[in-house]
Amino acid sequence: MARSPSFAGVILAAGESSRMGRDKALLPWGDGTFLSGAIAMLKPHVELVIVVAGKNANALAAIVNTAAANLAENHRPERGQFSSLQVGLQEVLNRGRDAAIVALVDRPPADARTVAHLKQEFLAAVDHDQWAVVPEHDGRHGHPILVGREMIEAFLRAPDSATARDVEHAHQQKIAYVHVADPNVVQNVDTPEQYGSLTRE
Repeated sequence: MARSPSFAGVILAAGESSRMGRDKALLPWGDGTFLSGAIAMLKPHVELVIVVAGKNANALAAIVNTAAANLAENHRPERGQFSSLQVGLQEVLNRGRDAAIVALVDRPPADARTVAHLKQEFLAAVDHDQWAVVPEHDGRHGHPILVGREMIEAFLRAPDSATARDVEHAHQQKIAYVHVADPNVVQNVDTPEQYGSLTRE
């Protein structure tokens, strides 16, 4: 019998962007910012969007509110990105959803067709007892990732010292890796030079 998960979007945006020198969530992109672009990318595919912020929560609030998204705060962002993932996924369960599309704010949004394809692959995968879908491009794993309740609970059970990669490796047989043609799924933007080369393309 086919399962019909209820989806929330989670955007990890609590990083301090130390190498960039300014908040990557607020970098201009298209008609808005990386953050507004990530929210717009997720909204057609989920029932609600949760943005996980850290010390930058006040700076991001206006964009989050304008986009009718939800703000969750990681009060200890110094613990790293995995702690923000746990905050966001706990909020997914608190709001009664059992699947999530998790995106990072430090890259240009994936193409809408990419997200639709990944969601379709996830819905097929969960019927075959798979817990997650991870996009691949040019031999590299990327984001957004799609996780079902079993994978959400595995992330939440993991110790503070763990990373998302640790948890994924521990459950690798439960993850479907899906090749996509969209380079944005693996496009990291950590420095002004990387951002500059991206905006010149």
